[in-house]
Amino acid sequence: MRKLISYIKARMEQAEHKPRLGGLDILKYIGPGLLVTVGFIDPGNWASNIAAGSEFGYTLLWMVTLSTFMLIVLQHNVAHLGIATGLCLSEAATEYMPKAVSRGVLITAMFASVSTSLAEILGGAIALNMLFEVPLILGALLTMVFVGVMLFTNTYTKVERSIIAFVSIIGLSFIYELSLVDIDWPQAMVGWVKPVIPNGSILIVMSVLGAVVMPHNLFLHSEVIQSRQWNLEDEKIIHKQLKYEFFDTLLSMIVGWVINSAMILLAATAFYNNKMHVTELPQAANLLIPLLGKSASVVFAVALLLSGISSTTTSAMAGGSIFAGIYKEPFDIKDNHSRLGVCISLVVAFVIILFIRDAFKGLVISQMVLSIQLPITVFAQIYLTSSTKVMGKYVNRKRTTALLLIIAAVLTYLNVLLFMSFF
Repeated sequence: MRKLISYIKARMEQAEHKPRLGGLDILKYIGPGLLVTVGFIDPGNWASNIAAGSEFGYTLLWMVTLSTFMLIVLQHNVAHLGIATGLCLSEAATEYMPKAVSRGVLITAMFASVSTSLAEILGGAIALNMLFEVPLILGALLTMVFVGVMLFTNTYTKVERSIIAFVSIIGLSFIYELSLVDIDWPQAMVGWVKPVIPNGSILIVMSVLGAVVMPHNLFLHSEVIQSRQWNLEDEKIIHKQLKYEFFDTLLSMIVGWVINSAMILLAATAFYNNKMHVTELPQAANLLIPLLGKSASVVFAVALLLSGISSTTTSAMAGGSIFAGIYKEPFDIKDNHSRLGVCISLVVAFVIILFIRDAFKGLVISQMVLSIQLPITVFAQIYLTSSTKVMGKYVNRKRTTALLLIIAAVLTYLNVLLFMSFF
């Protein structure tokens, strides 16, 4: 009788954990991709895109297209790792790579997380200053504390829902902004597909790249995708996971492409066409007042604040995931290693902010730092997902590995161009 009860109970639990075949089943998978989307529509990204649009018009739109394509491939691949192995990128690196190599990858990744948090916190502080004239340092402190409280007191699901709501508001804000200006769509179409690197633009190019394809997001996606897992011993469920994860990633990255493009389009139309050079985010908002009306400036500041809060949350989560992975642990906000990783990401970023004099330049440079670390993370990811020992039957196909290596080579080449520009 006990065996029969245990069998029935096990079957019921299995049924509860299997995804249904309904047409709306994909909605269960929407979330992890949007968390990643928040990561690359952060304040640092705003600064890079506004600089790109105000200085070079529609010319650098192609970088958004290229970066988004890279992002789709990389994020899908790293989510594939999380689903197939049950490990995040940080855990897998610690488990399967030589210790000296994995520590080098993860320590630099923590620097990338700090650099990201710096931009996010600074963006929130700038928004508070624009809206309420709060001093920059105080605004940074308030942003950091608010995010810390939200992370340490809420469940992952609540955080995820809040961030999805923020993304929706940010997206609607930029759609509203675009409705107020006249876009030269034929010129924009050319800009999206024609690669051009104007003289003096390499820093902005790398900032746009680092603002879209962000290393901490690769770690975060491989972690949060596991919140959607059911029974990983059932191959049918794994295949279903992989299929729906791709839809989530593709949808989310397209949303990010639209929002990032909107930033450059807005800056190109409002500033570049009027020969106005933007050197700080508050200046961008003030310049919008005579061009688009006072409401546009308010919308800009509110969206920036929401972006700062939501992206600070994701960068801190990534920091917690990276640090916990060093100890072969998954992200868990109740665990001391995860908490320490979150605190390092937030507190170190805040301390650096205390010494920053030019906030706008600091935002742009922080994104450049991400682009420099990115190839390190990407090569580590390729090594892991191309290993049969790690992935088993879900190892990369040869053409997938080849595509990933091409992306890594392009990232490395752009970094070489960046270094050469300093000499």
